[in-house]
Amino acid sequence: MSVKEHKSNIAARKEARYPQLSELSVAYEGFTEEIILRPPDLSPHGMFINTAKEFPEGAILKLRFRMARRGILVQTRCEVRYRLSGVGIGVEFIDISPDSVRAIEEEIGLRTISK
Repeated sequence: MSVKEHKSNIAARKEARYPQLSELSVAYEGFTEEIILRPPDLSPHGMFINTAKEFPEGAILKLRFRMARRGILVQTRCEVRYRLSGVGIGVEFIDISPDSVRAIEEEIGLRTISK
């Protein structure tokens, strides 16, 4: 994907993305390799993960991250929707609990914090 196509994808996103995580790990299902990551841009439905690791579009990943402000741990599966070679991947959450979505919305300020 070219930089121009990436900018077009950014404009087409449903929500803004925010860097709000203190921990992040990802595993390609069926592989054991450790993947080096930099902090992502996060939304309630997905994120862009900066990584030099190449993943094909459609790859299913196991994702684990902790949000910086409240310390809530989120574990989910996601699908690679697009990739920028050498830059990173855009993923959509495909198996995320409603509580995790709510916690992400609270973390990035789309929802008030529930008691």
